Amino acid sequence: MKTLSRADKERRLLLLREKRIRQCRQSFWEYCKTESPDFYREDRWHLKLNCFTLQALNERKLTKAHFRKLCEEIAPIWYVESIDWDRLINGHIYTKLMQNLPPRHGKSRTLVNFCKWVLGKSKKSRIITCSYNDDLATTFSRYTRDGITEKKNLPTQIVYSDIFPESKIKQGNAGYQEWALEGEFFNYKGAGVGGSITGKGCTISIVDDPVKDAETAFNENSLDKIWQWYTGTFLSRLEDGNGGGIEIVNMTRWAKGDVCGRLLNGPEKNEWLILSMEACNASGEMLCPSLLSKRKYESLKKNMDEVIFGANYHQQPVDVQGKLYKSIKTYTSLPSDDNGEIVTENVITYADTADEGNDYLCVISAHVYQGCGYVTDVYYTKEGMDITEPETASFLYKNNVNLALIESNNGGKNFARNVRNILWTVLQTKAVVVKWFSQSKNKMARILTSSNFVMENIYFPINWKDRWPEFYAAITSFQKEGKNKNDDAPDALTGLAEMIQGINLKIQQDQEKEKERKKRQHRF
Repeated sequence: MKTLSRADKERRLLLLREKRIRQCRQSFWEYCKTESPDFYREDRWHLKLNCFTLQALNERKLTKAHFRKLCEEIAPIWYVESIDWDRLINGHIYTKLMQNLPPRHGKSRTLVNFCKWVLGKSKKSRIITCSYNDDLATTFSRYTRDGITEKKNLPTQIVYSDIFPESKIKQGNAGYQEWALEGEFFNYKGAGVGGSITGKGCTISIVDDPVKDAETAFNENSLDKIWQWYTGTFLSRLEDGNGGGIEIVNMTRWAKGDVCGRLLNGPEKNEWLILSMEACNASGEMLCPSLLSKRKYESLKKNMDEVIFGANYHQQPVDVQGKLYKSIKTYTSLPSDDNGEIVTENVITYADTADEGNDYLCVISAHVYQGCGYVTDVYYTKEGMDITEPETASFLYKNNVNLALIESNNGGKNFARNVRNILWTVLQTKAVVVKWFSQSKNKMARILTSSNFVMENIYFPINWKDRWPEFYAAITSFQKEGKNKNDDAPDALTGLAEMIQGINLKIQQDQEKEKERKKRQHRF
């Protein structure tokens, strides 16, 4: 075998180096491997899948078929089978990507690399990122900028300027939070949630960890502010030309009311492709043992708060884990006899009036049968009493209510009297018995005490989420602990449960009296 000369060896190395540089330009995964070979390894399949998915997103090739092919080629079979393929739209080109991965598994690091790679591919790309505060946003921005300006430590080292020599930071425009490439006016802006980004437009929007921690996740007002800024300020910066701007949301799934939760319950929910991974699957296989070992995972599980652990390592929102009503029973039709006639022992309503301006009036009607309540209608509103009094009377009338119980606290007594008068004088009926009472028991104690009865004995229509969306959200997100935005819906539902339990108790007492009467008759 002929020994290569030094010159031939150098030429070969130069050719291999040039080949590597070209691979980095064409493949985001190869770029990441070159940039950080110790971190981006072939055995870390989740990083490889993440990189190829991001590249397909940028190239407008991310379809259901393309993503499935990537998964089948890169991911283990258990991950492929864990994906809900039916929710993905055939033929749709996805420009919205949601990433939910455990901490320290490279999701933010990969996005920083993605920003650098995209700006190397096209200097016309404009990126805006947001994080939960300015410090984190600045860090994200600085890592991206510094990666572009990286200097060689060795002559053989391949750095960003070797791969993308045309993309250089513009002198005099290289601040940590906002900067541009040479020949461009603007390329990158990093901002904390609530920060100003006016006057800037982007082709790629990235939300990276907008929720700081569990304390924020439990605070509905904080989640509302994040969502309002995201929809009212951040999204308005995304430009829709050239096939549509790219949207990326990268975060731990903290709560049903976080950005991911609201997007997945919104009108564009099926337009989001979700890359979600748990640290450990149901079979006990670790996502990446070299980044998080089974031993370390078990130690974290023992020592961390259960709710926070579930959010961080299994993408389980804290308010799903901590919610009061773990399950709600539903029905498709009311109980009926063999002839199809509805069988009802009573039709009742419980109303919790609005105490203050931000409170809701909540009125719930239900059919009672064999100790269970079948909810048939809900009136849930913040309107004033001039509207709610006639509306509540009409509600009772149209639902054929026999007995309506209304809390008389804080103006509830006048409300109840006015509703009764409207029934008598306007609707010309005395079929509805309207009663009012002062509730003196602790509200939260009542709600907690009756929660099991609610879950076991109260049924809602199968489509109740669509019929009463605000009421549905208030019930299904209500927390046993932590800050709830309001408790009017659970309070009224608890009142309904107490009514049913009272009716059940009255029936039992009447049955006991009847048994005792028959015993006495038998003796004589």
